Amino acid sequence: MSDDAHRTPPRLPDLRASDADRERVAEQLRDAVAEGRLDMAEFEERLDATYKARTYGELEPLTRDLPSHEAVTAKADLVKHGASTDPVAINWPERMVEGAEPSSSLGFAFWSGFGRKGSWVVGRRFTAFAMWGGGEIDLREARFTDRDVEIRCFTIMGGLQVVVPPDMTVVVRGFGIMGGFDDKATGEGTPGSPRVVVTGFALMGGVGVDRKIRRAEKLRQREERRRAKRERRANPDD
Repeated sequence: MSDDAHRTPPRLPDLRASDADRERVAEQLRDAVAEGRLDMAEFEERLDATYKARTYGELEPLTRDLPSHEAVTAKADLVKHGASTDPVAINWPERMVEGAEPSSSLGFAFWSGFGRKGSWVVGRRFTAFAMWGGGEIDLREARFTDRDVEIRCFTIMGGLQVVVPPDMTVVVRGFGIMGGFDDKATGEGTPGSPRVVVTGFALMGGVGVDRKIRRAEKLRQREERRRAKRERRANPDD
């Protein structure tokens, strides 16, 4: 018997898609919007089409122009065969980029503002200063050159905001003078997470350190609520 007889037949466009197939596409779309490849209008449009799709032919065009299409398809096959994935937990080893050049080591605002967010590379030390202005340092999607990171925040009649994911180890050691330096985010993260120490002072201003879920996870939760709402409408007697 030839080898061709043992090959898995290709998926035909008119074959019915499963819930796992639709979730695979939704996950890729979430990654794309978190990375800035899709804007929110495109994301909403494609996501709506994803959950309405009934065949592979309807799903395939939705991710055709996005990277890692084949890799995500393989991941979906693993899910169908019982592999367990956690959409919430961060894979910290993938976030470590030892030896890489930091994207930025300084944020400065004087009568203005600055922001560091997305998949930027954080070095061992980042310094932020704001006077009559403000800045945001978002570490939820960041990559790190070192497991010990110091974020130094100094503000005079201004405001600085540090945003970290819930599963990151954080220590806040700053203080305020006629101002505030929020330390509610201090706590342990998941194993392997970087240890981020936030230091500095706020003079007649404020520094906030908040734990917030990642954008992709927020979108996933929103999708789950929408899906549950659609199911209730489709099955009003359940």
